[in-house]
Amino acid sequence: QVQLVESGGGLVQAGGSLRLSCAASDRTFRNYNMGWFRRAPGKEREFVAGISWSGYTTKYGDSVKERFTVSRDNAKNTVYLQMDSLEPDDTAVYYCAAAVSLAVVARYYEYWGQGTQVTVSS
Repeated sequence: QVQLVESGGGLVQAGGSLRLSCAASDRTFRNYNMGWFRRAPGKEREFVAGISWSGYTTKYGDSVKERFTVSRDNAKNTVYLQMDSLEPDDTAVYYCAAAVSLAVVARYYEYWGQGTQVTVSS
């Protein structure tokens, strides 16, 4: 079982940047495709970004394209989400998750972190 721990959330002004990290508990991490999701108050969980196990393939939700960048370092068992040009609508709890396939739908992800809060002030 893969345990995931997110970090890097916080409060930032609109237009600013944050980098989230998601550290996995063991080397089986490198066998999984990884996704980032978010959930804002009163809204459904939303796919943000995903990256294949190799790092060669990435996917992004429409609302974050060209602003967010997902990457991974398999030697460090860590996946990252670089968030630039942040907007108040990006305020949410951000979760990383691991899946056998690179999916944009949450139900395909087997393992989830506890989430990290990102708040963007206007």
